[in-house]
Amino acid sequence: MYSGFLSLNKMVMDLITFIHSYVTIIPMDKKVVIDNGILQVTLSKPDGIVTGIRYNGIDNLLEVRNEEVNRGYWDVYWNEPGGPGIFDVIKGTSFKVILEDENQVEVSFTRTWDPSLKGTLIPLNIDKRFIVLRGSSGFYSYAIYEHLQGWPDFSLGETRIAFKLRKDKFHYMAISDDRQRIMPMPEDRDPPRGQPLAFKEAVRLINPINPDLQGEVDDKYEYSCENKDNKVHGWICFDPPVGFWQITPSDEFRTGGPHKQNLTSHVGPTTLAMFLSGHYSGEDLTPKFTKGEPWKKVFGPVFMYVNSYDNSGWAGTDPLALWEDAKLQMLIEVESWPYSFPISEDFPNSERRGSVSGRLLVKDRFLSEDYISADSAYVGLALPGAVGSWQRECKGYQFWIRADSDGFFSINDIRIGDYNLYAWVPGFIGDYRNDGTITITEGCDIDLGDLVYQPPRDGPTLWEIGVPDRSAAEFYVPDPNPIYVNKLYINHPDKFRQYGLWERYADLYPNGDLVYTVGVSDYQKDWFYAQVTRKKDDKSYQATTWQIKFTLDAVIQSGTYKLRLAIASATVSELLVRFNDPKANPPHFTTGLIGKDNSIARHGIHGLYWLFNIDVPSAVLVGGENTIFLTQARSVSPFQGIMYDYIRLEGAADPNSNKKKSSCLLF
Repeated sequence: MYSGFLSLNKMVMDLITFIHSYVTIIPMDKKVVIDNGILQVTLSKPDGIVTGIRYNGIDNLLEVRNEEVNRGYWDVYWNEPGGPGIFDVIKGTSFKVILEDENQVEVSFTRTWDPSLKGTLIPLNIDKRFIVLRGSSGFYSYAIYEHLQGWPDFSLGETRIAFKLRKDKFHYMAISDDRQRIMPMPEDRDPPRGQPLAFKEAVRLINPINPDLQGEVDDKYEYSCENKDNKVHGWICFDPPVGFWQITPSDEFRTGGPHKQNLTSHVGPTTLAMFLSGHYSGEDLTPKFTKGEPWKKVFGPVFMYVNSYDNSGWAGTDPLALWEDAKLQMLIEVESWPYSFPISEDFPNSERRGSVSGRLLVKDRFLSEDYISADSAYVGLALPGAVGSWQRECKGYQFWIRADSDGFFSINDIRIGDYNLYAWVPGFIGDYRNDGTITITEGCDIDLGDLVYQPPRDGPTLWEIGVPDRSAAEFYVPDPNPIYVNKLYINHPDKFRQYGLWERYADLYPNGDLVYTVGVSDYQKDWFYAQVTRKKDDKSYQATTWQIKFTLDAVIQSGTYKLRLAIASATVSELLVRFNDPKANPPHFTTGLIGKDNSIARHGIHGLYWLFNIDVPSAVLVGGENTIFLTQARSVSPFQGIMYDYIRLEGAADPNSNKKKSSCLLF
């Protein structure tokens, strides 16, 4: 609606501002002020905490009631091996001006580690940078973390930038076109205005300051987002109309690949730039540094963008135009990546990077004798590792792209180094990894040609449940209990973000567990989105056993069938699989204890992906009706459970068939 008008007027306003304003820096005893005529950023010295942002007549966009250290800051959450977690707001001990001219100011706040700090500060040298450009309505920040060889071991649980905005100004939050709303005040979360629910992050609003929000649930995890979609989010102040936005132009420095979920903005009002966390993944995405290994990584730069009618080019009266303008600015930042202006050898510009291209094809002989284009495949480079290791990789950089409808892909601006090429294809189970190591050098342009992925397949599909897309979204997601509603997600495609859906399982299946009949049941209506525990009258929890009933006209004797079990999320779970005997001991298959995603409690629809390929001897099957029993055996809490992605039973090869003919069908 606004985009064409905004785009033209924005360019005009930016040009006028650029002509009239230089960037200046004013160093003081305890702080430094950077001003470009559009905004003024104040940082404590030498700590490097953002204590003030003056903009559009507002003396400070940050929460002035907070202590200065709790306004705009980098932080880490870490621990020594076997030790407790330590939260640390990163405070520099040395300040330096890296660049100062009329077009740009870049400043550095460093903290250097030494052995006397063992156990009190994370064993990293940290260099926090802030950049203000001429004519730019915002500022950039990035940081360089370095662990020298021989330094103590540690685990890094989380690192991010947090901004706490003024609660008397910023009341409207926007994450995407269909995820934005008036938010509660922070006081609404505290008793007696708020009622704590099953965990501290979730609160029911009993007597909120804004009565329109009464009865709703607030939980920061309801506003999580996958990395690939987490490009811009933030807040709007209506009087005067001002927006504050966090823009992340690249995912290369984030961990876990494009589908890793992270926090965005939430009640505070708070806005986060998340770089690394264990959310929706657990310890698998917590990097552990052992045996004194050296490590260096650059997080960012990210952009903190502020806008108003004056610099958005919008002359109307709708504050939501600021969201439209923020999206345009996000596209500008994405197109500008990698930035050319950071003054650090550790952040290479485009000329010091390389590119990889090729085409991915799929070969599944039971679907087609021809190659199948890997339509919309996710293709990426990550540190060398096992097949599928990219989703748990958390120390290096990753570079991802979507292939086109013909499977062609081109990944540009890759940092130099050694990588494997990974991929997964919507509609097919499993992961692809190119066998060879790909070495990126400055300016290289590597064409890999045609690559072929052969997904796991032993026989024809006898039946299937779901869609292989690494998500449980296609299954039945119930409406929430009416007392636990977030109105944003009523009639919303992300209804799985409602609080308390795990409790709805017992409401829907009060007298027994789920039974799914192949050919009769509909997975969109009859397969609950998560196999959760069941709460008993004594408030303990019990395991649940789901059944899949199916019919075989005949069983190929001495043959082996295959059950493909793709899991979208697991939380401290163990799945036991039995065929036609619910009491078989030991079970025919067990996953063992898997997963710490916590996606059920955190309103996700997936976490980390698991694929189990289970041999099914013909001796455990019968001609006629068969039943597979799926037992999630761990049952201490309501949040233990499994989300399925896709289940498929494949037929067995007939051992009496023509072996020569069979062999020629193999690729």
